[in-house]
Amino acid sequence: MKVMNDQAVNPRENTLCLKESSGWFVAGDSFRRAISLLSDGAFKMFAHICLEADRRTGRYEAVQTELASAICRSRRIVGKYIQELQCKGVCNVRMGTNQHARTSFQIRDEYWPYHRTTDDPQQNAYVDAIKNSFVSLGCTTGTFNARDAQIADQFQRCHIPLDLVQDALLMGACRKLISLLNGNSGEPIASLAYFEGLIAEIRERPIPADYREYLRKKVEQLRSTWAKTSVELVKKGACQNMDRPQIVQ
Repeated sequence: MKVMNDQAVNPRENTLCLKESSGWFVAGDSFRRAISLLSDGAFKMFAHICLEADRRTGRYEAVQTELASAICRSRRIVGKYIQELQCKGVCNVRMGTNQHARTSFQIRDEYWPYHRTTDDPQQNAYVDAIKNSFVSLGCTTGTFNARDAQIADQFQRCHIPLDLVQDALLMGACRKLISLLNGNSGEPIASLAYFEGLIAEIRERPIPADYREYLRKKVEQLRSTWAKTSVELVKKGACQNMDRPQIVQ
């Protein structure tokens, strides 16, 4: 685990050198309090959340299956650890609406060693515009987590125009929705990282303004068709389950 204690910055220990220059999490008194407060499993999950959380906000989002895999525990026990983090006042938690939705964590000030920062309003507008487009495409999980916000922030730092990102979202959504309707892929897009290759592609060969409008209308049409198809698939699955013979033991 990448943590930093007093020894790592003690001027008397001038022979100590870090092997890695980035990726560190400052672990001080707040970390010590969490060790004594939480059960072993809950602390392990807390440590994982600390390492993955946005340093500026102390926020992190994940599906419970992702957490279970990260700390090598079952999803059932992960649910108990989440309750423990919330009940003991270590994290503010917003549970996902189902097992496939992301649970949102915000580490409370008493356990977060960094000063939370407020982003520039213009930067927020850029990230928010990407977020709104991403969640409304109709072929994503419908969630935009802290990692996605970091990716969007990086786009802005690299001076990628918002229109170019929007073009990549439309093109990627169009391809994905066609794939879904053809039965080639049943998994929605789970991360903004999915579009990074398309952004590079469009930077090399920008699309005309009239084609952008065509993509927008095409995505709207495909999204509507896919929504209707999804409803029919759910109904069909429900009917098949009703027709299955009951096994009497």
